[in-house]
This record gives sequence, C-alpha cells and structure tokens, in this order.
Amino acid sequence: MKAFITAPFHELGFKILKKYMSVTYENWRETGVLYRDSHEYIEKINKEKADVLITEGDMIDGDVLSSCDIKIIGICRGYPDNVDMDVATKKGIPVFFTPDRNADAVADLTIGLMLCQLRHITKCDRLLRSGTFFVDTGEGLADLYRRFMGWELGGKTVGIVGLGGVGMRVAKRLKFGFDVKILVYDPYVEEKKIKEVDGKRVDLETLLKESDLVSLHAKVTGENVGMIGEKEITLMKPTAYFFNTARAALVDEDALFEALKEKRIAGAGLDVFGSEPVDSDNRFLPLDNVTITPHAGGSTFDAEIRQSLMIAQDIESYLKQKKPKFLKNPEVLKR
Repeated sequence: MKAFITAPFHELGFKILKKYMSVTYENWRETGVLYRDSHEYIEKINKEKADVLITEGDMIDGDVLSSCDIKIIGICRGYPDNVDMDVATKKGIPVFFTPDRNADAVADLTIGLMLCQLRHITKCDRLLRSGTFFVDTGEGLADLYRRFMGWELGGKTVGIVGLGGVGMRVAKRLKFGFDVKILVYDPYVEEKKIKEVDGKRVDLETLLKESDLVSLHAKVTGENVGMIGEKEITLMKPTAYFFNTARAALVDEDALFEALKEKRIAGAGLDVFGSEPVDSDNRFLPLDNVTITPHAGGSTFDAEIRQSLMIAQDIESYLKQKKPKFLKNPEVLKR
C-alpha cells in the first residue's frame, strides 16, 4: 500500500503508518497546494500510485473516487464534508475523520480572546509598540491606569451558544478556572451536559440580555445561519462582549461591525470572518474594541499530533480487522 498525505501530519503518526505502507508527504501548509480540481488531483494520485489518501482540505469527489483505486481515506477535520460519502460508502472505502481534534485549541483561544478584551491586552500592546506613548508625569501615569482599567473574568455571566465539543471545553475552563455563571442556549444538548458545568438552560433572547460575555460555538445548519443579527445584538448589554470562534455564517457581520463601531456593545474577539483568509485589509482591524485572529483557533502543534494519531491508529485498527474509533461510514466494515 502507498499513502499520499497532504494534511499536516506528525512523526508519531508516520511511525504507525510506515509499518503497513510507504508514504509520500506533501503538507499543504508547506507547499501551498490544495487539490480542489478533481482532474489535477486524479492525475497526482495516479502518478503517486496511492491507494490511501490522508488530507485536510483536498476535495475527494465522485470523479476522484471513480478514477483512482482508493482503499482508505483519512480526513483531518472535525467532519469529512470534503468527501463524497455516498460514493465512498458504495465502493466500500472507509472514511476516517478526527472529531474534536482541535477543540481544546479553539477553547484555549476563546479564553485568550476574552482576557484580551476584558484586560485590554491587545490595546495596551498596540499602544506601547506605536512609539508614540511616553509617561513622564504623574498625570500621565494616572491617565495610563484610567485608560486601561479592565474587568476580571471571575464572577461574570457568560452565555455559551452551542455546548458541543468546543463549547463544553470553554464552559469547563470558565466554570472551574474562573467561577463564572454559565448560561447555555443549545436546543439539542442533554440536560446532564449542562449540569456538568453547573449551567442554566435559557432561550437565546435571555442569554443575550443577561450575559456579560457571549461566546458562539454552534455548528452551522440550515436553521441558524445569521442567528445573531441586528435584533439580537441590540438585546446585549452595552457593557457586554461578543466572541466568535465558531463560524462567520452564524452572524450578520455588517450588523456586528456597526454595533462595535458605534460602541453599542463593549467589544469583541473574532477568529472567523465572512471573507477569508484574513489580512490587514479586514475592516474590523481599525476598531480599538476588537481583538482579531486569522482563523487560527485550531492551529496548534498539539492538534497536529492528535489528528495524526487518531487517523493512524484507526487505520491500523482497520488493517488488523479491529473496530476503529472514528469511522464515518461503519457500514463498510460489514463487507
């Protein structure tokens, strides 16, 4: 067998795979190449004579599956939405994926954004690096402390929208690390999950009205696109902060921008945007009440190690005819 790997992959994963197959490794984060055109991808797979594909963002559509002799697919994503699952399953190809492989990473960044906003960390850093700020009088020192007086996270009311893999991790960090009050809006989560973080289930309106910080962690569905719009933002306290490390589609970005520009809410921490990749032209950057990261929530060395082991260990289990943990189409095992 031969694997063609374009996802970021760690040596610990290679060590497992190389017991069963040869490997060609072309990490897209190093090459800059994403295979979105099926003709180009088919040509590459056949040239490499690969029958195992491990990828993060390459499109594995019906044409690829029909034109190449693929036996195993590994997707380093929380959901394998870049694979034609119907065709893969029909052809008996197992599709392994990596749910929550970067959930801890995103949760950590969310807490970081909260602290940056509450304590003006980014604003302080920008000012001191500007080369225009000097304190040489007692009045200047007093002004410094007035300008950057912040809030403590402990004791605040935090609204979590979506208590899934990331949302639960954020809630646990907040509750057991900062002793906040947790409000949860999630129509699908079981009550026992909410009780794990001593949370309270509320409707979205109540959450927005009562929270000091609102944090989005819902998956995008047909029902919740644009769920946070002008009407919802108006419900928030003028002293409240808004955070989105989930998906931009959940928010009316124009409405959020105007609310932040007019300071109708205190601030925001954002990792996702309607137009990506994010660069220095982003319209939120000039706002002094916003902390921005370029969709980097899941980008950690730990997440790379985790996804590599999840995929490699599952492939090893499959080859040894043992039950894999993260197989999207388990019906192929019956064959």
